[in-house]
Amino acid sequence: MVNSMAACPECNGRLDGAGEETFCGTCGLVVAEDRVDRGPEWRSFEDGPDRKRTGAPLTRSRHDRGLSTEIGRSTRLTGRKRRLFARLRRQHSRTQIASRAERNRVYAFTEIRRLIGALGLSKSVRDRACVLFESAQKTDLLRGRSLEGFAAAAVYAVCRTDAISRTLAEIGTVAKATRAELTAAYDALNRELGLPTGPIDPAEYLARFASQLELPCEVETEARALVEKSHELGLTSGRNPSGVAAACLYTAATERDHPLTQQAAADVAGVTPVTLRATYYDLRE
Repeated sequence: MVNSMAACPECNGRLDGAGEETFCGTCGLVVAEDRVDRGPEWRSFEDGPDRKRTGAPLTRSRHDRGLSTEIGRSTRLTGRKRRLFARLRRQHSRTQIASRAERNRVYAFTEIRRLIGALGLSKSVRDRACVLFESAQKTDLLRGRSLEGFAAAAVYAVCRTDAISRTLAEIGTVAKATRAELTAAYDALNRELGLPTGPIDPAEYLARFASQLELPCEVETEARALVEKSHELGLTSGRNPSGVAAACLYTAATERDHPLTQQAAADVAGVTPVTLRATYYDLRE
């Protein structure tokens, strides 16, 4: 601030800076103050160049919100001291989980993080899925049901509430749970917790399906117009949204004379060619 002002606005005296304040040395007018500490937030002791001390941020995808500590390893310890810290490290890892419910959360949250990584979803979906699983555990919905099924169902439920285009078949492919376990867990979540789920817009699938089928942009653009027309005609009511998206892509590709088979479009959407043809015939009419 001293460099940005040449003189005091009152008496044209010389400005000085001390601590947080910039003041006039003649009349004592405080021109400005800066409470921001411009120095480093760490202090250097004997730790060497590694000055990190803040740790990882809080996250809902960990059973302890990411506040757990770990006893590190050091090559400088030898003999009795090294064996002592090995025992401390082992006992410390055992005491991080206090109950069976907490152990179930650790396992389920690990499975949710694996599913999120396999499906390429965002961290917000991961955190919300972990919160949803914790809510199901507190409501006692897990009794007699599969943990893997509830982990996959929590991810699918968040995708449904956020209108993210992930089908039940896609999640079932990467999940450790069976299709029946996943469906039963999702029905329990939807019924007992009252999830605000609604139908997914078929247009949400178009970009991903078109990329997998290697379709040109003009085909995808025409498919979006067909989806809008399907909404106006009521063709999307009661139908699989991924099947409607695949049918619109196939119809647009046929009109553009682009080579695309019904089987290829149906396989990408996870439906049968019969399901695809039902919407295709209505669009042609």
